[in-house]
Amino acid sequence: MGPSPRIAVIGAGPGGYVAAIRAAQLGARVSLVEEQEVGGTCLNKGCIPSKALIFNAEVVELLKRAEEFGVRVISEPTYDVTRMLERKQRIVQTQVRGIHALLKSWGVALIKGRGRLIGPRAVEVADAGGTVQRVETDRVILATGSKPIKPPIFPFDGDRVITSEEALEPRVLPKSLLIVGAGVEGCEFGFLYQALGVSVTMVEMKNRPLATEDEEISSLVQREMNKRGIKLHLAVRVEKAAIESTQVVVTLSDGQTIAVDRILVSIGRRMNTEGLGLEEAGVVLGKRGEILVDDRMETRAPGVYAIGDAVGRIMLAHVASAEGKIAAANAVAGDRGHSMNYAIVPAGIFTLPEIGTVGLKEWEAVEQGLKIRIGRYPFRALGRAHTMDEIVGMVKVITEQESDRILGVHILGPHASDMIHEAAIAMRLGAKVSDIAEMIHAHPTLPEAMMEAAEDVHGSAIHLTRRKGPPPPAGRAGDGRQGP
Repeated sequence: MGPSPRIAVIGAGPGGYVAAIRAAQLGARVSLVEEQEVGGTCLNKGCIPSKALIFNAEVVELLKRAEEFGVRVISEPTYDVTRMLERKQRIVQTQVRGIHALLKSWGVALIKGRGRLIGPRAVEVADAGGTVQRVETDRVILATGSKPIKPPIFPFDGDRVITSEEALEPRVLPKSLLIVGAGVEGCEFGFLYQALGVSVTMVEMKNRPLATEDEEISSLVQREMNKRGIKLHLAVRVEKAAIESTQVVVTLSDGQTIAVDRILVSIGRRMNTEGLGLEEAGVVLGKRGEILVDDRMETRAPGVYAIGDAVGRIMLAHVASAEGKIAAANAVAGDRGHSMNYAIVPAGIFTLPEIGTVGLKEWEAVEQGLKIRIGRYPFRALGRAHTMDEIVGMVKVITEQESDRILGVHILGPHASDMIHEAAIAMRLGAKVSDIAEMIHAHPTLPEAMMEAAEDVHGSAIHLTRRKGPPPPAGRAGDGRQGP
């Protein structure tokens, strides 16, 4: 048996540090290069801090409704932004310390600095003081992540015109906020800031918010936005933005002018692939600047792998982690035995209420020419949802008509991001919708809605009123009828 392979990982986000630990578990000698802090954008400037603040907003909303539960709150809730940010930072720091402890326990050498390839078998690392060291390696895993897109039309100043990163550090809450982009990130921030008392306006080029999601779920989200007073300008774009005195003024493509205290630009992210020595090492980039890889996460340069946002496939933290495990296994073994499967990737969207989604949307199934049946179950028909006073939303199950195979599940409602994993594991195991329908679900629980939606695919949900007339046609089964 030869010596343990040397693996160098550039980037210690949710893809990079996971890849480093997995490679170490498999017996490699691992160096992990990180310019900033372990955990990457997700832990330090994204997933974790945003969800910490969103939970603060949920607490505020619950307090506002306290009397509905027989709890009398003496005065209106107030917002202590400083303490909110302190709590958020404590959570982040706890997680960061945990990752450092994990790396140490597995013997991963953490090197502070900016890494770049010096050919496919060496990495150069420059620290903040300008000191440069060379790390010799057998294989490299690139996990350099992404950063917010900053169109030149917007006068970014980190205060009144900001990206998602500054939106997580509000020194004071603005009275009014314009969010450019009603995708996942924009919608999460929209609900967060509105719950904290900010007047929120959103501008979106598509004709609906969350245009990448199932249309029925998107429609329910739009209805919630309207109920909360979030103003939506759809199918328009920002033509001009300027800081004028204490406000920012934008002009839309339909001629409207909007003046607000702050603008959050949330129109996507671009890959961190510049200045890494990629071309010199034989690594090929795509049209968007993404690193091109095969399903085993290897680039066009043999022995160089890439994962996470930098490859631009599905830009989610948990996908980066999964890709990291695949890349590490192949890098350590020196072969191409492990491959990435993107067919079943659950996702959570932390609007209020939140969304859980996996598999095909209805429109995707239709575009693929599949004959489908759909089951739906509204949370307002569910006893557990009523005990929580969280009755907004639904579970939607999309199945293939002939085989009864589950093609996709989409949930809007309480704990949707947790509930979706029942559907994901069922799809992973190739289960039919009848398998979910026939599995006994504990009562009273939220996942009972999954069971009822599965039953509704064939019109047999117990807690939905009986359909009139013949069974519904494939593709439109279930109509959101309410139970008792």
